[in-house]
Amino acid sequence: MKKIQIILLIIFMSVSGIMAQSGKKSHWLKPSNFRKRVTTVVSEKSRYYYSLDTYKASIINVQGPGKLRVLTRGRFLPDEGDKIKYRIRYSIDGGEEETIKISGVERSKKATYYKGSLGVPGQLKDFTIELGRGDHNIEFVIDDNSVNVAARYIFIPGKKKKHKWIAYSPMLPSDPVDLISRERIYHYYRFSKEKPLKIEINGPTELRLLSRIENHYQMKGRIQYRLQVKENGVVINTYQLSSRPSQVTEYKNNKELIPGKACEFVINVPKGRYTYEIIPLDKSKNSVLGRLLFPKKDVELKD
Repeated sequence: MKKIQIILLIIFMSVSGIMAQSGKKSHWLKPSNFRKRVTTVVSEKSRYYYSLDTYKASIINVQGPGKLRVLTRGRFLPDEGDKIKYRIRYSIDGGEEETIKISGVERSKKATYYKGSLGVPGQLKDFTIELGRGDHNIEFVIDDNSVNVAARYIFIPGKKKKHKWIAYSPMLPSDPVDLISRERIYHYYRFSKEKPLKIEINGPTELRLLSRIENHYQMKGRIQYRLQVKENGVVINTYQLSSRPSQVTEYKNNKELIPGKACEFVINVPKGRYTYEIIPLDKSKNSVLGRLLFPKKDVELKD
């Protein structure tokens, strides 16, 4: 009997370990908008890359924390020289642009294009972007179109920092709204383009925002919305978010609306006192609900 119990325990721990690992698996991502696909064959296996453009940004949507690895290949045309170079620009959540310079790229000896119709792929060149907690959109463009470049994207999830989060109230005036989720009441605040969400907070700390778009019952499917973040009056980020009507959350006192599933981002607050404004940018969308949280360990910084 004892042997059977030990065997069952080992099996249970093994299955639990596999399930835990599967939740943290790396996964390939596709651009959410511009998807001109380039099929590249490596070791007799097809790999799908996506063309980069000078004007149309390739947008990758992902939830952090983790690392986004970008694998790129330039294309050698028949009259191309021995080496090529190119530059890729990217921005995270509408923030400042970063530039990746890639040079000295030679023709690949291991890769070909499907049916050999496009020329010769260049050597694989990659770079990695670190992403913090929350929903992120990363935009990629090629600096100029003198070299054709395509990219693949793989995301490696990371561990979230273990914080005890506590609620934080915005500046007055505010429009409080109570939501019920799994028999618990959560306090949110309604805000709009005309009445943005305003917060004053001391740093250094993290300010976590959970946002929910407000849906009418006739609204179906996925809804895109944008939130702009201003720090002391200066725009620092713009988040492109996507949500569906929630199936587990409802309004406490309003049966005509359905809250969207929560989207999340985190603002890293520098040392000192700062004022933040969260502003919806889409005039055609409804108002948004926001819930603010910050780490309990930083409670002494609140006042």
